[in-house]
Amino acid sequence: GAVSDENFAYWHSATFNNAGTKVVFTDEWGGGGRPRCLATDLPSWGANAIFDIVDRKLVFKNYYKLPAPQSELENCVAHNGSLIPVPGRDIMVQSWYQGGISVFDFTDSANPVEIAFFDRGPLPGELGTMGGFWSSYWYNGYIYGAGIARGVDVLKLTPSTHLSQNEIDAATDVELAVFNAQNQTIIEWTPSPAVARSYLDQLTRRNGIRAAHVTTLDGLLDRFDQPNAELPDELDALATELESDAGLLPNNASRLHSLAETLQDLSASLR
Repeated sequence: GAVSDENFAYWHSATFNNAGTKVVFTDEWGGGGRPRCLATDLPSWGANAIFDIVDRKLVFKNYYKLPAPQSELENCVAHNGSLIPVPGRDIMVQSWYQGGISVFDFTDSANPVEIAFFDRGPLPGELGTMGGFWSSYWYNGYIYGAGIARGVDVLKLTPSTHLSQNEIDAATDVELAVFNAQNQTIIEWTPSPAVARSYLDQLTRRNGIRAAHVTTLDGLLDRFDQPNAELPDELDALATELESDAGLLPNNASRLHSLAETLQDLSASLR
């Protein structure tokens, strides 16, 4: 499908989510040299436009723009970024020139939200001083932010209420020999306790899993590195219960299915 948007000045780039069901378009209004993140600027100016892909058609859901207002001395607009491979979520890291680096979650494409950021602050000088982060890409556990005036910053995510250590570990476990953001290589996660705990953290955050299952799963995963003969059957039994719960909890069904499938894969790896 094709779309137009009167708020967009410059359709700069497109980033699909890993499933290919959403796309984030960026608008580099002003070519990166102007301050488009002022408190008086509309949130649709120089921002991202997020679309769902439904029956091969683009369905607009919302805009995402750096939430922290910048000064009139800071060139700031949406620019280059990439996905962060957290299983079960659509997360992107993106540069905003002197606005810094923003990590945002667009799993709920109608309600994107910032979950992490890094900002060095404005360069000394007057309006028109060109600087800030031109790109920020995730690669094998690190974010590489390429600054125009200050060089490269290498960053690591830290856990918060929005992102758990298990989710960071699962993303870090994805290792690529070569990364090119333009290729959008499909990410596949090797089943691991970190992947299972990622889904568990997401479900717990949404109150989407029974407390008894949380306790049981924690215990099973704690035993994974030193398994006994009963562990594979116990993992399979819990997976069956989670699949049953998925039919009763439609808002959390996808993650429950993914968690159950991961447990089945872990069980198979022990047999």
